Amino acid sequence: MPTDSLDRQLSDLEQLRYRFAPGDADRVLRLLNSLDAARFPDTRSLIRFHEALLFLRAFPQAHSIIRVTERILDHFHLKVKVLRESGADMSAFDLLEVSGIAGTEMSDTLSFDLARWLVRRLPGKVMIDWDEWDGGRSMATILPRFLPLLEDDAFVEADTPWRRWLETAHGKKSTSPQWLIERFEQSSLSDREKAEFYDSLRVPLRWDLGNSRLSRTRNWKAVRKFFCHSGPLISRSEVSLAHELAKRPPKLTKLPRKQGEAVIDAIREVMLVRYRELYGTTLGDPASVVRAEIGRGASIYLWNLPPERRLPLRAYVAGFTWKNGVPINYIEAIGLCEWMEVGFNTFYTFRGGEAGWMYAQVLRCLCHLMGTTCISVYPYQLGHDNEEAIESGAFWFYRKLGLRPGRADLLKLVEREERKIAASRARTSRILTTEDTLRLRSGQAAGYGGIQERTSEYRTPARGAGIPFGSAQGIPARQPYRTPARILKRLAAGHVFYELPGCEMGAWDRFSTRNIGLRVNQRMAREFRGDSRRLREASSRSVARILGVNASSWTAQERASFENFAVVLDLIPDLSSWTPDEKQALVQIIRAKPKPDEMLYLHLTQRHEHLRQALLRLGS
Repeated sequence: MPTDSLDRQLSDLEQLRYRFAPGDADRVLRLLNSLDAARFPDTRSLIRFHEALLFLRAFPQAHSIIRVTERILDHFHLKVKVLRESGADMSAFDLLEVSGIAGTEMSDTLSFDLARWLVRRLPGKVMIDWDEWDGGRSMATILPRFLPLLEDDAFVEADTPWRRWLETAHGKKSTSPQWLIERFEQSSLSDREKAEFYDSLRVPLRWDLGNSRLSRTRNWKAVRKFFCHSGPLISRSEVSLAHELAKRPPKLTKLPRKQGEAVIDAIREVMLVRYRELYGTTLGDPASVVRAEIGRGASIYLWNLPPERRLPLRAYVAGFTWKNGVPINYIEAIGLCEWMEVGFNTFYTFRGGEAGWMYAQVLRCLCHLMGTTCISVYPYQLGHDNEEAIESGAFWFYRKLGLRPGRADLLKLVEREERKIAASRARTSRILTTEDTLRLRSGQAAGYGGIQERTSEYRTPARGAGIPFGSAQGIPARQPYRTPARILKRLAAGHVFYELPGCEMGAWDRFSTRNIGLRVNQRMAREFRGDSRRLREASSRSVARILGVNASSWTAQERASFENFAVVLDLIPDLSSWTPDEKQALVQIIRAKPKPDEMLYLHLTQRHEHLRQALLRLGS
């Protein structure tokens, strides 16, 4: 197929993803079959086909489209193989936006827990990528635990052959990391220490996806009932957070542990092939997984951390969404009292697919599960040190859903930007109304898809290429105002918030758990010369005396929770004057932190007003 014909068909398919008129499904099927038979000359065109296939699998117009996309995706690795054998440049497959396609290789430095899981998941297919490794100093520090007499070489020689040492100890010439990982597994170190020591090695791994279900290409699952779209997708402008959050909470169904393990395996696969790893997606607790069916073929899964890997103060929830069995986003929420910080990321392929509505459903589930009423989005999500978010205008995604900046200076700045945007839209609308009338009278607008949302461009139905209004006839194009990147970066410098009814407006605007940690460390430097052990012992004695507790009979995890809380509680000057009931409730909160359901801990913090006020003071 000629390149221009292939490009035209791909553009048609990309446009038809969002069209639901009678006959559009048949047009999609004809294009899918034609493109499946085509020869792709380069990685760019093959990647475009791949992404369109995944979108259509998640947002199909008909059941027939599901069957055809699955058939093509199941054999997509063969198209990649043909392209590789043709001598094409394959480097585009390594890009973050499109990584994980079947038939490609991946390379990354993984945490101990994820590396151990991957080696078991792909036996014999995971290798140490020695060409990308340069961690001699860390090897010399850690490996003598497992390799006798290594010190004689590593401590004094500049050219220690690390690969030879490992292969000799392994008993065979192999680049597999399995022997190394097994040594850590069998050591007497705690799980946390195993992770810390292995992670310090920074071992790069390489693995071949082949046609594995782990690949992004085939990382979908069959569902009992598919949802086929017969009308336009829900746009962000149609979503009201106030309306959605006022609805009856969705039902959260607790899954049996075996099903929970399958969900945690799924999210590890989903994140791994996208070069992403979150604390809660790698270390999710399969015993805590809940599911919510939210309609339109979407299911949200949420879970907590296992007791031994929890955060000292905040409660952690992670999750993701399946749309017709296709993973389309991931979720992270970290809460304390009625406040939570939320991270939400829709994968590149699906960013045209009802992201605003999905976000609202995620918030409904999180607020119900966590009991929180103050929603906060941290600056990274908005674009702070995140160029991708700046380029996509992520700040406006949240602002148009009703979130407000917590800093007064940023609120003034966003209101100023909103006035500029409104003025630009009004001006553009007047221009379009006049010029559009002239064009329609002269018949010049024939063949175009019409004005899209009253912006200053026409779009062709085939390619979707923007044509500035008036440019074809020599009329100067008028482009609507767009917030410059430098302004978006300023807007991303602080949190944005959304408070539910009954929440104290602005209470958490200046709060950060980091501030609490820094206050504790300031005291450690000032009073204990930087000695963490002395700080913990002194704080534990003081708080135990005030609360009237003897933690010696508590479990190890309860004692660890008490130590973490003690260094904070010892900063509260009036702790001794709290009522006996408040002190007893505080002890219950501390002991609830490592219990099987971390949400119990979070809900208890919401009922202790004195503790809430103290934490707000320390963290603001």
